[in-house]
Amino acid sequence: MSVLRPRFVTFDCYGTLTHFQMSPMTRQMFADRVPVERMDAFIKDFAAYRLDQVKGEWVPYDQIIKQALARTCKRWGIDYRGEGQALYDAIPEWGPHPDVPAGLAKIASEIPLVIFSNASDSQIMSNVGKLGAPFHKVFTAEQAQAYKPRLAAFEFMLDNLGCGPQDVLHVSSSFRYDLFPAHDMNITHKVFVARGHEQPANSIYGYRQISDISELPGLLGL
Repeated sequence: MSVLRPRFVTFDCYGTLTHFQMSPMTRQMFADRVPVERMDAFIKDFAAYRLDQVKGEWVPYDQIIKQALARTCKRWGIDYRGEGQALYDAIPEWGPHPDVPAGLAKIASEIPLVIFSNASDSQIMSNVGKLGAPFHKVFTAEQAQAYKPRLAAFEFMLDNLGCGPQDVLHVSSSFRYDLFPAHDMNITHKVFVARGHEQPANSIYGYRQISDISELPGLLGL
């Protein structure tokens, strides 16, 4: 397998690097209103509405969560009691997947690391500080005024790095938010981290698959 040596390694943060705990928290909050045998379907609908919310004009991320959860509750015919705020408030406390700090540390001294996250400026640096490696740049949807998977988010990242799509390796555990639009932006080098919340897509999208970040240095010859 050929070795990749991009100018920058760019990452999605939540789910890919940071252990995204939206689903476990939602399960706990709605255990009194959603039967256990139907909870997976409720979680799936909440995720679908979050994706739908970020496809429009930028609004603060707390509104994304609140509106998506309210829409999910309406669809299910159950009460929404403002749980979206508690979910949003919890995000800065979430730490990395266990494989992340050591894997990033092997790369950081050789290739600049970059994050683009669907996050607000007020929350992201708390999560980044827990990742255990220095980042060259951290970009947010708030800065770009656009969320992934909108191409405007990727345009903002590339413009601010002063590089083209051929200069980055983009790493994510999500096809819908990251790897599909990265493909549309002609980012040739892509890595799918198989965290289990999305299944692999068709190989036409030109990605390499790893099980966790500990495998990423090997793709970079490190």
